Amino acid sequence: MPTRRNMMFRTGGGLLLGSVLATLGWRAGAVEKYEVMHTDAEWKQRLSPTQYAILRQEATERPFSSPLDHEKRAGTFFCAGCDLAAFSSKTKFDSGTGWPSFWQPLPNAVSTRTDSTLGMSRTEVHCRRCGGHLGHVFDDGPKPTGLRYCMNGAVLKFAPEV
Repeated sequence: MPTRRNMMFRTGGGLLLGSVLATLGWRAGAVEKYEVMHTDAEWKQRLSPTQYAILRQEATERPFSSPLDHEKRAGTFFCAGCDLAAFSSKTKFDSGTGWPSFWQPLPNAVSTRTDSTLGMSRTEVHCRRCGGHLGHVFDDGPKPTGLRYCMNGAVLKFAPEV
């Protein structure tokens, strides 16, 4: 017969396990399907170690480490995992955070989901086509959207307009 102590222990243990799994990036449910899919070994071969850590393991680059943070030319930013056009330089702005920031993605370029790691709730941004982790979106950006898509520059490629 369950005692109150056993119930509290099980509930606390379940919450702790859930917190640990969330911190490790574990997602419940079926494997997501994308237009561009590769095995883990193929992703490791296609991407640099930094790109792999960010796109496939949801890591974050150090702030102020990406040259794309200072990119000011007109052009398009693409996902390094699948070459999908994700952001236009027309929506890029200097957020002062140390990561390339945009107030809006290109149409049908990204998807979002809730990220509960680090003891807070944030909105995670992924490439719509390959599922690669690009960064997070926050509601402290400029007009007209009021959003700040804070992206990891290491997982974006820039193509200037010609």
